[in-house]
Amino acid sequence: MANASGFFTPSVPKLRTRIQPSIGISRSGFFFSRRVVCSSAIEGAEKDVSPSGSRVPKLVSKGCKLVGCGSAVPSLSVSNDDLSKIVDTNDEWISVRTGIRNRRVISGKESLKDLAVEAARKALEMADFDPNDLDLILVCTSTPEDIFGAAPQIQRELGCKKSPLAYDITAACSGFVLGLVSAACHIRGGGFHNVLVIGADGISRFVDWTDRGTCILFGDAAGAVLVQACDAEEDGLLSFDLHSDGEGASCRHLGAPMSDDKTNELLGSNGSVLDFPPKRFSYSCIQMNGKEVFRFAVRCVPQSIESALEKAGLVSSNVDWLLLHQANQRIIDAVATRLEFPQEKVISNLANYGNTSAASIPLALDEAVRSGKVKPGHTIATAGFGAGLTWGSAVIRWG
Repeated sequence: MANASGFFTPSVPKLRTRIQPSIGISRSGFFFSRRVVCSSAIEGAEKDVSPSGSRVPKLVSKGCKLVGCGSAVPSLSVSNDDLSKIVDTNDEWISVRTGIRNRRVISGKESLKDLAVEAARKALEMADFDPNDLDLILVCTSTPEDIFGAAPQIQRELGCKKSPLAYDITAACSGFVLGLVSAACHIRGGGFHNVLVIGADGISRFVDWTDRGTCILFGDAAGAVLVQACDAEEDGLLSFDLHSDGEGASCRHLGAPMSDDKTNELLGSNGSVLDFPPKRFSYSCIQMNGKEVFRFAVRCVPQSIESALEKAGLVSSNVDWLLLHQANQRIIDAVATRLEFPQEKVISNLANYGNTSAASIPLALDEAVRSGKVKPGHTIATAGFGAGLTWGSAVIRWG
């Protein structure tokens, strides 16, 4: 069952547990958990166990830190001038309204899985880390190339011989922030030590390339971060704040719902019972109300970041960098202004890649780290927001 802090407390026969307070995180972003010491029926026989084993893990007070990052983008670059040849638009119209000038698009034999694997390998290489020592792989994506998920396939391609747990997280443009928080929860509350968090999306495959309102915005990419257990005083996830709202009109402002496959109309009735066999469905192209998404972002994102900063005991002047989901430069500028972040402290690579959904934050982070802009010990306020609607913030320390 779940205890008050949101962690799972398993029930195992012939084991006695004693629970002691310690440091961790709850769903709200405040630091609190419990230390569970599991012992056998024989007094004093305490044993540590693997998080992937069948026995109960020993939960200890610990923190987590970000120790490596990597990214990958497709080879095909599509400029605003290229788009002007297929839709009624031009470079000035797009760049003034969005800040985007180019985007990368998966083509030919490229795959989203390959991009994710490349980004993951770069992150592991930066951290000088063997993939066989991974405990968990989290793949944040809304566009897997297999409906049952991408994570196990990426685990296989990385050559992880110990078969660590691997699963997908679907939260669109908020996915990577949720992945970071999930990694921290697994480390602090589940006994995991090394978690690979990947953000990867191939949004171009769900874009209507005749709709200039959406096709100008999106690109494809992957980014990854290795999150590692550490002593509590070295903790790199200082706080977080997460939300979602699927009620009313809000969830209709941005999405790609399922729709009837048009081939159903050609099949006709086969004499079977009403509504069986089920109709064949497929996902529609992305549908977005740009004005409403803008209003949602500039209202909710600053509030979320302010909440995360308050939980961390910080103010904006204590933060080295603001790193937002790269959706639209107008949104980035509006949020930075409201939070009183000067432009020189705002990380943005939107002009070169467009909106890459769950990949945008780790992609921008990787470029900033490798260019020397973000240095070990720097504090970053980051936020993701998008379809669902979902949004969330985290205050992190790099390295």
